[in-house]
Amino acid sequence: MISGAVRRLSSQGYDPVALAEAVRKLVERGIERKYYRFRGGRWYGGIATADCVGCNLRCVFCWSGVPRDRPAEVGRFYSPEYVYRRLDRIASRRGYRLLRVSGNEPTIARRHLLRLLELVEEDGKYEFILETNGILLGHDRSYARELARFNRVHVRVSLKGASPEEFARLTGARPEAFDLQLKALENLLDAGVRCHPAVMLSFSSKDSVEGLLRRLEEIDPILIEEFEEEYVFLYPHVVERLRKAGLSPRIAYHPNRIPEELI
Repeated sequence: MISGAVRRLSSQGYDPVALAEAVRKLVERGIERKYYRFRGGRWYGGIATADCVGCNLRCVFCWSGVPRDRPAEVGRFYSPEYVYRRLDRIASRRGYRLLRVSGNEPTIARRHLLRLLELVEEDGKYEFILETNGILLGHDRSYARELARFNRVHVRVSLKGASPEEFARLTGARPEAFDLQLKALENLLDAGVRCHPAVMLSFSSKDSVEGLLRRLEEIDPILIEEFEEEYVFLYPHVVERLRKAGLSPRIAYHPNRIPEELI
């Protein structure tokens, strides 16, 4: 169903804002959201993770498979309260101080996410890392203002490439949607929300990276200081996706040989 939606939204690439709405109807039920896994992990030095279903981008390097591409077929609906209890249980058992929703795009189910963040804030035990592609935060600045209510949230905006052209090649989306990712950083900073950019650089040229750094500095020099490099991890299904797309990363890492500074 979603692959058909992508085709219908395509001209010179699909519209990720429109795709987000199509996906939302499949993964949101009232204030509940679909998830397919809860886990601990070594990222950020240890973090409890709830993996959600459904995304509004189709990144060729993405490690998510069926939960991204066939959201109607996988996962279960859970309330924010249930998700928080599961994350709290994992974090308490393992001594983590960080929580996140990952696996796909957390911002698609807005009411669910905001209620989950309220629970994090009310409990006061953890920090929440909001990992997002930023499309919806760039599209609607009121979303960033709502996030500003929370003191325990840090937003990691994952830029898909360093230029509109790279973004389109890596995601299949309209190249101009890249600017929504940069607008997300601007909206977040304007609202006083802690954030930083994490940039997929495996396919980037030196010129495109330099151009991106100039654009980030125009928004705020702090974004240069907190610039995070991100590279492809060569899971078998990712390698196959890249092969079909005819893309070869300049820099990539096998999952069992990821440098410590990238974890």
